[in-house]
Amino acid sequence: MTDLLTIENLGNLIMLCFLQAVLGFDNLLYISIESQRAPVAQQAAVRRWGIIIAVALRIILLFTMIQLIDAMAEPFFILNWEGVLTGGVNFATLVFIIGGAFIMYTAVKEISHMLAIEHLDTDVEGKSGKSAAQVVMLIVIMNLIFSFDSVLSALAITDVFIILATAIILSGIAMLVLADSVTRFLEANRMYEVLGLFILLIVGIVLLGEAGQAAAHAMHDPDLALRFFGYEVIPMSKTTFYFSVVVLVAVEVIQSGYTRKLNAERRTASRH
Repeated sequence: MTDLLTIENLGNLIMLCFLQAVLGFDNLLYISIESQRAPVAQQAAVRRWGIIIAVALRIILLFTMIQLIDAMAEPFFILNWEGVLTGGVNFATLVFIIGGAFIMYTAVKEISHMLAIEHLDTDVEGKSGKSAAQVVMLIVIMNLIFSFDSVLSALAITDVFIILATAIILSGIAMLVLADSVTRFLEANRMYEVLGLFILLIVGIVLLGEAGQAAAHAMHDPDLALRFFGYEVIPMSKTTFYFSVVVLVAVEVIQSGYTRKLNAERRTASRH
């Protein structure tokens, strides 16, 4: 026990909590948006149980990854379609590709649904097309997909399971506390739901980019990096991702303020 109470482990725990908070925002955003597909009376319970089950499964996933990290690193097969598609594919590659594609599909589907004419005539009580159990299952699955990136990043900081599990539990508690507040904010400011969906779309692109280097990083062999038509698939840097998110948020805030100003001017002009 005394071996765990070190300055290094404390610093790692603080860093991991910060990492989970930053990487977990898009997860919380997805939970808040997806939970609105459930029956209205059960939405709060869906968010709560979805997060609790997902955090428990994330800890199991973390333990499994620590035990099997070497086995997962070996590529399943090597793509050798020279000039078109080359590189290694391992477990992480498949998770990033499937997860990224599914997140992008979800974002595009929800954006299309919001643009549909019938959506404008659907009231809050009738908009949910999924049962509570279906939404909880989706939240759990997507939480695991989102967590894969953060778990891999966390393992780069430390391999002490207790420290890693503590950081995950603390991030889960934070999501439980904030989930309802984020959902209420999105319900009161529906334009930010569109913003959130576009952020999810970027997250999907980020995960697809991570797939290109997964096998190469695991085996420390740059020749295993995925290449399409001779061009290496390079992941988007975290700095670029967060800068893009900040720009999107800033544009939405400025546009909302400008829209309110124009509406106020129109109301003033109509009175005269």
